[in-house]
Amino acid sequence: MVSEPFTSGAEDPPTLMRRIMDRGSAENWDIVVALTDLPLHSHGRRLAVNLNHEHGLVLLSLPSLGGLRLQTRARRAVEEAVLGMAGPRTTGAEGTPRSQPLPGPSVKRLAPARPGRTGEGETDELRYVVGGPRGYLRVLAGMVRANRPWRLVPGLSKALAAALATGAVATVNSTVWTLAASLSTPRLVIATVGSVAIMIGWLIIDAELWYRSAESSPEARQRARLYNASTVVTVGIGVLVCYAGLMVINWVWALFLLNDQAFASVTRTPLDAEEYLTLAWFVASIATVGGALGSGLESDDAIRAAAYSKREQERRRRLQNDHDD
Repeated sequence: MVSEPFTSGAEDPPTLMRRIMDRGSAENWDIVVALTDLPLHSHGRRLAVNLNHEHGLVLLSLPSLGGLRLQTRARRAVEEAVLGMAGPRTTGAEGTPRSQPLPGPSVKRLAPARPGRTGEGETDELRYVVGGPRGYLRVLAGMVRANRPWRLVPGLSKALAAALATGAVATVNSTVWTLAASLSTPRLVIATVGSVAIMIGWLIIDAELWYRSAESSPEARQRARLYNASTVVTVGIGVLVCYAGLMVINWVWALFLLNDQAFASVTRTPLDAEEYLTLAWFVASIATVGGALGSGLESDDAIRAAAYSKREQERRRRLQNDHDD
């Protein structure tokens, strides 16, 4: 097994297939199976699998497998692709050897993937593409999983410290008590959506996470939209995890600190379980905004490291360097 980061331009499937073929020839390998966490596009479609029986090449885009049971799906797809490579060849209309289609079970696991066309001069003989809303969501889920959004919260230590400090102060503020007691559920929901949106927007803008392609082709624009969607979803999941954690912490903090008589004298409302929950909910929104301001103390590299996988960071760094050159 060889792990090798692809350089910029590797999102072009023909380029990838040529590099894989060259590497296989140099190492004298019979079959080469390449796995990449890059979302690949060809002829305006999202690519799942490329096969070349003549040279024994398999290229599998992991995001096309989705975000659930990735290891199991990838292992089965690789096993069946290798079995297909080792099997007998079929002959095309022009008498040239062609790759056999993947077995039925593998195609079902790749659904909504389906056979797609290949262009002239391309090294792959058979490819599977994913299309439609279901395919888009599956690739997006795979990209988000590769970014590991659950790492965002511990990766933003300064923002988290600012959020915790803001929540601690707000929990014992009598004005916050009064506001929390007077807010209805729809207004609390609006406060939640607003604070989460502020945090997401601040992180993306401040750390320059929004991807802008230097190319103007339809495929480049489609790829940029997909990358930006994965960024928003990744950061959004991380912020929601942070919000839920703040809500629990604020609730526990309120249980230990608040006094029933003091709260009732200010709000004219008894401090019961519902009021504890409402206060923790409202304070979590305030703390999230405080965390957004605190994230400005984080370096851009720290935010990118928290929001992206190592491979994605390398890819974006190389693209930025090529753009600057």
